[in-house]
Amino acid sequence: MLQNTGKLAGSTLFITGASRGIGKAIALKAAKDGANIVIAAKTAQAHPKLPGTIYTAAEEIEAVGGKALPCIVDVRDEQQISEAVENAVKIFGGIDILINNASAINLTGTLDTPMKKVDLMMSVNSRGTYLTSKLCIPYLKKSKNGHILNLSPPLNMNPIWFKNHCAYTMAKYGMSMCVLGMAEEFKGEIAVNALWPKTAIHTAAMDMLGGSGVSSQCRKPDIMADAAYAIFSKSKSFTGNFVIDEEFLKEEGIRNFDAYAVDPGHPLLPDFFLDEEPEDLAKKMQDYGATPKFQSGKQQISAAGEGPVAETFMAIKGALTADVVKTTGGVYQFELSGDHPGTWYIDLKNGNGSTGHGSFPGKADVLMNMSSEDFVKMFAGKMKPTLAFISGKLKIKGDMSLAIKLEKLMSQLKSKL
Repeated sequence: MLQNTGKLAGSTLFITGASRGIGKAIALKAAKDGANIVIAAKTAQAHPKLPGTIYTAAEEIEAVGGKALPCIVDVRDEQQISEAVENAVKIFGGIDILINNASAINLTGTLDTPMKKVDLMMSVNSRGTYLTSKLCIPYLKKSKNGHILNLSPPLNMNPIWFKNHCAYTMAKYGMSMCVLGMAEEFKGEIAVNALWPKTAIHTAAMDMLGGSGVSSQCRKPDIMADAAYAIFSKSKSFTGNFVIDEEFLKEEGIRNFDAYAVDPGHPLLPDFFLDEEPEDLAKKMQDYGATPKFQSGKQQISAAGEGPVAETFMAIKGALTADVVKTTGGVYQFELSGDHPGTWYIDLKNGNGSTGHGSFPGKADVLMNMSSEDFVKMFAGKMKPTLAFISGKLKIKGDMSLAIKLEKLMSQLKSKL
């Protein structure tokens, strides 16, 4: 973990979306130096699924030595941002650091994304970042070491990051383009940088997207807070950078990254937009000892057909037990394309479990679409389901928490085969 130096004592940070998650973690890190934190977020009353409000965050900030100004701010509302900025300047005398953290996410394809969701992502991510920056810049220019930090990814034009969630990618890249443009526009006056995690970060929003089981594959928000703190400790000549948390902290001398893991030693889910082939990542994870190896052997081919898919399902069937069914509790249906197309299912909900060719005679909990080649790779330990999903090779509909349990099944298969 990166130690506090006291360098941010007396500095004023304006943080959007600071009532929880990464925004709050950055706030608490700075507060330990004695910084002033403007909590610019929407949540004034507790959300039924997302913990934390601007007021509970303020209590936590003040408990560790900072000063807090909770402000009800929807970054789509110019008047609300303007009032929060004016109040910050009135109470704390200025603004030294802006963190554009507020963001909206919807990981669906073009035909499945309602325009209401498109408008929300564009308004919060791209427009909200631009607008908040615009209103804070006059005060940041007066600071001795003014910084803008956008929680957004490097601008990666690999089409794979557009094809599965075009609207979300456009909205997030809008935040990154603000870095590209404003860093040049205000060079010498304000440092403007982006920060993005190398791995998934465990937040309440991540639990909603991936289910509670996803947490063990994540790091804590503390790693982003430490990376942000290190950026703010640099002069304003450090600008126009697209920083990746782990890589940057290595340069700062951090060596023990297990301290940031929710479940130290567990393989981590890589984040979106980073240019490393999923197969390469899977190989690294296998070398680390995380990916199960699958040995099907010379088994009799099932009557459903010949080939690697049929062999794989036959091997899975032989490994199923009542315990596997009890710990999983879901039915998975696979629509496979490619050289060995077809519909298959794995029933891990009823009796001792079963597999079958064709549609499940009932309602499946999880529907998965992928090529037959990638399906075989996935069960052979050459591709992890999470990596296949992120890269677009696996499309999932249904209960995401059950989809994540598929990896647990693979781990159990390892000892059975």
